[in-house]
Amino acid sequence: MSIYDHQLSALDGAPLDLATLRGKAVLVVNVASRCGLTPQYTGLEHLQERFASRGFTVLGVPCNQFGEQEPGTAQEIQTFCSTTYGVTFPMTEKIEVNGEDRHPLYRELIQVAADDGEAGDVQWNFEKFLVGPDGAILRRFRPRTEPESPEVLEAIEAALPA
Repeated sequence: MSIYDHQLSALDGAPLDLATLRGKAVLVVNVASRCGLTPQYTGLEHLQERFASRGFTVLGVPCNQFGEQEPGTAQEIQTFCSTTYGVTFPMTEKIEVNGEDRHPLYRELIQVAADDGEAGDVQWNFEKFLVGPDGAILRRFRPRTEPESPEVLEAIEAALPA
């Protein structure tokens, strides 16, 4: 299976066909609006602006499983992200990334180990997974790794389509 085989809806409720991301490097991030790490939206948007023209996108995945820090409706999340952080990257519907009801996309993503050597459950909001243009899951970054940290920037540069 590939990440492109999973079905999601966009935050506005429209179908979001992950196959449309084929050929791009994608940073999949579970996000939350009321988290101490929420300011990472700024860095994620900077990545989007910096690399979008080179075949890259961030994919924001709202999740309310960590301290109920994403309690809003889809409209509230959309308004918050666009007005507070100017988010232009695609956002999915709110899903679960851990547990029995974990979305199939995350069942696949969590198989990849982070730099600490551990795979498995997402630790908290803003865990990041870098997916290559061919759909291969290339790298996993823990929540406290800033979007514009050297290791994330280097990994994105290496993953961009030729």
